[in-house]
Amino acid sequence: MPSIVSQLIERGLLRSPPRFLADNVHYETMMGSIAYGVSNDASDIDVYGFCIPPKDVVFPHLAGEIPGFGRQQKRFEQFQQHHVATEDGAKVYDVSIYNIVRFFTLCMENNPNIIDSLFTPARCVLHTTAVGQLVRENRRLFLHRGAWPKFKGYAYSQLAKMASKERTGKRKAMVEKHGFDLKFAYHVVRLLDEAEQILSGEDLDLERNREQLKAIRRGEMTEEEIRTWAAEKEKALEKAYEASPLPWGPDEPAIRALLLRCLEHHYGSLEECVVEPGLAVETLREVRDLIDERGKRLGL
Repeated sequence: MPSIVSQLIERGLLRSPPRFLADNVHYETMMGSIAYGVSNDASDIDVYGFCIPPKDVVFPHLAGEIPGFGRQQKRFEQFQQHHVATEDGAKVYDVSIYNIVRFFTLCMENNPNIIDSLFTPARCVLHTTAVGQLVRENRRLFLHRGAWPKFKGYAYSQLAKMASKERTGKRKAMVEKHGFDLKFAYHVVRLLDEAEQILSGEDLDLERNREQLKAIRRGEMTEEEIRTWAAEKEKALEKAYEASPLPWGPDEPAIRALLLRCLEHHYGSLEECVVEPGLAVETLREVRDLIDERGKRLGL
């Protein structure tokens, strides 16, 4: 099945997408409240995913570029467009498609949104190729204890915004009725629950806590109860962080190997693109010797 992005491009609904994008999306999934199991409304759809751009974008030396020298080509990192409505207005998409290299980097950093996109329920996956499936099957490879400070930071950012009165439309009416923003409150609880799951070393189930999240969205928890819950959860997670079976940081060599497998599947051989470290050292030594020899001949 064609990707959502390619369909939107074909219908002229996306503004100025890169030319390569339509045919090179490898993974798309629905995010947001649909993925967390707290909404049945599929009219507004957050789509996250990744693509593989042309080879000389991933390996700019193939285009003759020397990193840090002269004019540098603009790197493609992601394509985003919000409020993309279908012709009949039945669906509205928010689209975020990342360069696979950027996607892997964010996953390796345990960015909550990007990690979540690999753990969405199967029903949320809109499009995947063999490369997309390979990444999804290896999603636990990205998890490490660094998820805790990352998720904690995001959660407390939401907590700080929870009591803000500067809202418009439905959010303003929500704050006036309940005294705080329920959407920010539910994200606080969601993020801390996800951090707990990650630290335990289990697969991340985005729908595990959906009943509590639904209750928060219905206004069944007060602001004080949310803050008390979050403070107690933080104490428990600090202990879980120390006791977690996960490594302290990412296994970068293993993640790099997975990335290269994905690129090789897409491009074919990477022989001209990637040099193994030992071979690279030897090649540099040979180049240096040639330069020294020429210098001697020229009396330099």
